[in-house]
Amino acid sequence: MALADVPGTPRRAGRPPSVPSAPSLGAVPPPALVMLGILSVQLGAGVAKNLFPVLPPSAVVFLRLLTSALVLGFLARRALRTLFADHSARSLAVAAGLGLSLCVMNVSIYQAFSRIPLGVAVTIEFLGPLAVAILASRRVLDVGWALLAAAGVLLLTRGDGALDPVGVGFALLAGVAWGAYILLTAATGRHFSGLSGLAVASVFAAFVALPLGVSAGGTALLDPRLLLLGLGVGLLSSVIPYTLEMEALRRMPARVFGILMSLEPAAAALVGLVVLGEALAGRQWAAIVCVMIACAGATLGGPRAARRSSGPAGDGHGRIEDGTRPAKE
Repeated sequence: MALADVPGTPRRAGRPPSVPSAPSLGAVPPPALVMLGILSVQLGAGVAKNLFPVLPPSAVVFLRLLTSALVLGFLARRALRTLFADHSARSLAVAAGLGLSLCVMNVSIYQAFSRIPLGVAVTIEFLGPLAVAILASRRVLDVGWALLAAAGVLLLTRGDGALDPVGVGFALLAGVAWGAYILLTAATGRHFSGLSGLAVASVFAAFVALPLGVSAGGTALLDPRLLLLGLGVGLLSSVIPYTLEMEALRRMPARVFGILMSLEPAAAALVGLVVLGEALAGRQWAAIVCVMIACAGATLGGPRAARRSSGPAGDGHGRIEDGTRPAKE
């Protein structure tokens, strides 16, 4: 969940004088913070997948979204007190749409995790923000990046019977929801300031996931150990990376951040190998590299594309880094 995802939050390469750096993080180089954030997200995914035999994916998603809602709701508590007085029904509907996309994205990717390797699922999901960046840029070169990404996905899904087609479908759905999340984040940023829009969306997402999580988890959600592990997934996947990436983005350009985030599919594959024992074939690693290169290439052209876009929406979703960490995975 990157700072670039927070509706209404300006992106700056430098730090405003009025916002002091946390001493424990200020001495860490920004690229290291980004990489630690990526590792935290994928470790959270690995822990979540290990829980699936005793706690179904929908139940883990609910605990994950509940954690995000509680943390963001606490951070934006002052704005939420006057939410209905300060915002119109249309604004609240936009935030609800953002929350719905967040819920669909999380449910879909966790269902994909339960069926196909972690690295493969994350690689396919990355097609969502990549498509948004390419469609927004209108550069001829980006057609090449799209073809490279398509070639990578074809390598992943070649009909050798190794991948569950349902899992691939869920990963694609997660990518579509991620793309919608990016577009709705830009719209929410025009209606809300600071963290309030994302907080409303997270609370709504948790409520939508509630019946799915409770019906799937049942009495297992009352097990204190499983409950703590589920909340730990939320911390690893949302709270910790949000903190690290927010600090990194205060001291580095968003474009550089987006390029570093292109390493996430490889990180997911490595965590899948080490934590889950999910060994990938050479062809699958080649496919992951293709998608990573396509994401990095599209990110490099992002700022130029954003300058050609008209209106505030162009700056809101014209770069792949605008949707790299939406409180997910």
